[in-house]
Amino acid sequence: MAQEDMFKKLVSHCKEYGFVFPSSEIYDGLGAVYDYGQYGVELKNNIRKYWWDSMTLLHENVVGIDSAIFMHPTIWKASGHVDAFNDPLIDNRDSKKRYRADVLIEEHLAKIEDKINKETEKAAKRFGESFDEAQFRSTNARVLEYQAKWDEIHSRFAKALNDSNLEELRQIILDCEIVCPISGSRNWTEVRQFNLMFSTDMGSTADGALKIYLRPETAQGIFVNFLNVQKTGRMKIPFGIAQTGKAFRNEIVARQFIFRMREFEQMEMQFFIRPGEELDWFKRWKETRLRWHKAMGLGDHKYRYHDHEKLAHYANAATDIEFEMPFGFKEVEGIHSRTDFDLSQHEKYSGKKIQYFDPELNKSYTPYVIETSIGLDRCFLSLLAGSYVEEALDNGETRVVLKLPAALAPVKLAVLPLVRKDGLPEKAEEIINMLRFDFRCQYDEKDSIGKRYRRQDAIGTPYCITIDHDTPNDNCVTIRFRDTMEQERVAIDKLHEIITEKVSMKTLLKKIID
Repeated sequence: MAQEDMFKKLVSHCKEYGFVFPSSEIYDGLGAVYDYGQYGVELKNNIRKYWWDSMTLLHENVVGIDSAIFMHPTIWKASGHVDAFNDPLIDNRDSKKRYRADVLIEEHLAKIEDKINKETEKAAKRFGESFDEAQFRSTNARVLEYQAKWDEIHSRFAKALNDSNLEELRQIILDCEIVCPISGSRNWTEVRQFNLMFSTDMGSTADGALKIYLRPETAQGIFVNFLNVQKTGRMKIPFGIAQTGKAFRNEIVARQFIFRMREFEQMEMQFFIRPGEELDWFKRWKETRLRWHKAMGLGDHKYRYHDHEKLAHYANAATDIEFEMPFGFKEVEGIHSRTDFDLSQHEKYSGKKIQYFDPELNKSYTPYVIETSIGLDRCFLSLLAGSYVEEALDNGETRVVLKLPAALAPVKLAVLPLVRKDGLPEKAEEIINMLRFDFRCQYDEKDSIGKRYRRQDAIGTPYCITIDHDTPNDNCVTIRFRDTMEQERVAIDKLHEIITEKVSMKTLLKKIID
């Protein structure tokens, strides 16, 4: 299936089965804003809990906070967001559409990479087991031509980003003959910077109103509470502060469904360390965070690291963890070595001393910081993309199934009476009442048992319990496993034990530390 077709099916599936809806849809919607439906919110909550527990349960020196969305405006001046939180914007004069100049160039580079990969795939099919991919990539004339072109553009692009050279970014777009996807023309404006922060007024009168911003990230709420947490929690360096919550960015081009939205949720952890130890801790957290992603079982090959071409003004090292979405490898999490920039800036702008006294070194210093920042919505999308499967069955039919990790599935089990009579619905309710305190259960009696199985497959329910006419006599039910469709007869009093073992969050957390 073509990647574009796969993505369209995924978006359609999300709406049809109650995962994600366009926001304000009865009023024709609002661009790049989405609502999570009844199954989407459960999946989102489970992802958040998985992240939170992995931070606060697996690390004794990581604690959490929940800071306000509204913050003093000087915070954003200190952090650099007022002056430097910009994206390079370019307009096409014919379509009147607006684009990020850097994204246009990145997509062009990705197309060249695709050409190299297609040449390699064709050769692999032609030569079979004797194919040497490394040798082919280093000797094939067409591949070398594509690679030289990619290297030349990439070198110019990286330099232009680091130099903030907007004219060069536009020139690269012109030289590469990049066209507007809508108009097909190359009639581009100059590139200019666009600040991404939303602003609003706080106050009861227009004259006395204070201009404030909707936070573009959750990290600053952690930094300004550094001393509060350190002192009240008697925390010793190294230690971390975790937080989840909404952030807001006025994206130039918000697209690709929930991948890039104007209102989104972050899960961030700032880890405070001694100066000089940052690169060692940076490496450790890179490895820890990749294990967190891989533990979900979507396929190790679907993840990769991507080092930043241009470092943010506060960083001395930065790496993204990328996941293979239906539209290519894209960032789901960033790990950054932020040095002491944030705490130093807030000390400067607030006039308050923000340092840590290290009893082992017998001196005070401004801690350095390693940040792990993951987009909850992007993680949600990666889970759906990685678990969505269309399977051909032996009877010629096709089933759509979300092979979500059982611990994260929105519904853990469905209880299905074979028929709506003979006391079977009552027995089903009895089983639900027994299990509902520990698992999110769903009761379904409508349609044939096969159709009910398909509905549960489509929302990712890992287990279905069927009550039949033998159940009242032998006190047993049939448990069906989503991924294999295998069925097993088990005693009702064993259900809790069986399901607990499969759906516990421990199953994921243990994979991170094993």
